Amino acid sequence: MKTFLMTVMLLSCLGAVAQYAPAGDKIKTRWAAEVKPDKVLPEYPRPLLTRQNWQNLNGLWNYAITPKDSKQPVAYDGEILVPFCIESSLSGVQKTVGADNALWYQREFSVPKGWKGQRVLLHFGAVDWMTDVWVNGVKVGSHTGGYTPFTFDITQALNGKDNTLMVRVWDPTDDSYIPHGKQVNKPRGIFYTAVTGIWQTVWLEPVPTSYIAAVKTTPDLERGTVTVTPEFKGATDEVLYQVEVSLEGKTVASGKALGGQPVEVIMPEGFLTWTPDHPHLYDMKVSVLENGRMVDEVGSYFAMRCFGTQRDESGMMRLTLNGRPIFQFGPLDQGWWPDGLYTAPTDEALAFDVEKTKELGFNMIRKHVKVEPARWYYHCDRLGMIVWQDMPSGGRGPGWQTEQYFDGPESLRSTESEACYKKEWREIIESLISQPCIGVWVPFNESWGQFKTPEIVEMTKQLDPTRLVNPASGGNFYPCGDILDLHHYPEPKMVLYDPTRATVLGEYGGIGRKVEGHTWVKDQGWGYVEFDTEEKVTDTYVEYAELLYKMAFQGFSAAVYTQTTDCETELNGLMTYDREVVKLNPERLLKINRKIAHAFAE
Repeated sequence: MKTFLMTVMLLSCLGAVAQYAPAGDKIKTRWAAEVKPDKVLPEYPRPLLTRQNWQNLNGLWNYAITPKDSKQPVAYDGEILVPFCIESSLSGVQKTVGADNALWYQREFSVPKGWKGQRVLLHFGAVDWMTDVWVNGVKVGSHTGGYTPFTFDITQALNGKDNTLMVRVWDPTDDSYIPHGKQVNKPRGIFYTAVTGIWQTVWLEPVPTSYIAAVKTTPDLERGTVTVTPEFKGATDEVLYQVEVSLEGKTVASGKALGGQPVEVIMPEGFLTWTPDHPHLYDMKVSVLENGRMVDEVGSYFAMRCFGTQRDESGMMRLTLNGRPIFQFGPLDQGWWPDGLYTAPTDEALAFDVEKTKELGFNMIRKHVKVEPARWYYHCDRLGMIVWQDMPSGGRGPGWQTEQYFDGPESLRSTESEACYKKEWREIIESLISQPCIGVWVPFNESWGQFKTPEIVEMTKQLDPTRLVNPASGGNFYPCGDILDLHHYPEPKMVLYDPTRATVLGEYGGIGRKVEGHTWVKDQGWGYVEFDTEEKVTDTYVEYAELLYKMAFQGFSAAVYTQTTDCETELNGLMTYDREVVKLNPERLLKINRKIAHAFAE
């Protein structure tokens, strides 16, 4: 009888797997075929704070769409593959939800016997936008914000081994002031399909009663130190923090601190710095001891590097890395996928865009009005890719002035809208503050939802005084922050110059080329300028790049080309949306890109 039941259960599971299929008929990436319901994004989701034991909850869940004020559903509409948003092909559903409805998720899960006596944490990488969570009918927490991780301690809600998890999500997208980036309910032009619900990994983790919840690292190149600040859940007066730093498996430095004080680790003479050409990372083990007994231990990593500005020999303000001028040059990266929308099909796919950007000779990526999963930043860290991190846009913005400093109304946003922005921007910065790759925070894109810019710049500086702040990329200009950022399409052009800050070209290019069989909508799409052959597109790219190279010595300190890939009906990508075709000549791109990225090193 036992064997029979096990066989039935196995066949049931295999049947569920067999029934799953991506939805719709849009183009897909090559990695979509590798997505299997029983092994979805299996990689450890949080490289900056690692433990050995964890349980991945990605896979097939039940789902239902109900009116937003309805009670919990008693029946479900079908199955959805988590963590792909419901609008995506890879979810297996591809339905819209909208502001009038709520999206419900439900699944069963088991807690391993070996976790007995420990706290059990439920982690969400990101859910867009308002989330309520129940375990076995017990409300365990709520969260607002579509781009940051959040965690609930569900220990007291567990029923032994077998448990039920239920999640409710409401997401108005652009029918509200919430940060939503380029998501809209009616996709068009430069705006894309809405993303609702769970879109990053969901997972369980056992931890001790008192445990390390986060680790903040702050390198100081001048002093040759790294300050490590653990966030410890539990009484800190009697505990000892211990940090061990290693390189290629060999311990090179260590430090200790009592009573919850930060640990200052003195790095060895001749420590290695992080640059795009040599992205050296140090591994780190952080331990907490109480009365000589190990309470908790986690793994992490960091890099010795610093971002800044300084005047060059001609008196121009330049961006610097580790005290040396560097021309930062890279693509505008939307982070969208034809099959997963906000979510890459696999970790290999997630890394691919960064790897290809590196192969083409760029040293920077501007992550455009979106925040990525933690593993994307890890790939940038290990590959040596500087990141400009945008705040996802949302809310009403003032008029847009592109060739003068702003003289219009300060804000068109409500008090609630401003508070929502500040909360989510704070959480984004706090969640990413220890990633070595991030060099620039970008609170606003153009004038989209822009408000009280000097105040937001000051807030950003207070949250992270170690990085540069680009007040508004291409937006309404104020004399604050570290950067004046201009946008101009299609060719590079300098319409303003600031002798007191670094002047950059935050967007240009947008050279379009349609590649048949690789478009989101058959025979439809657009570019700022359009050509029909690889040669013509490459010739135009190189023409613009040579102009940019000259402008680097006339005052530009960085530039962002639009864009990494095609996106839905935008055909401005260096690659097609499915990542199958590099639309320009790679060898010619590499040559001119390296020339620009190394302009100040020659």
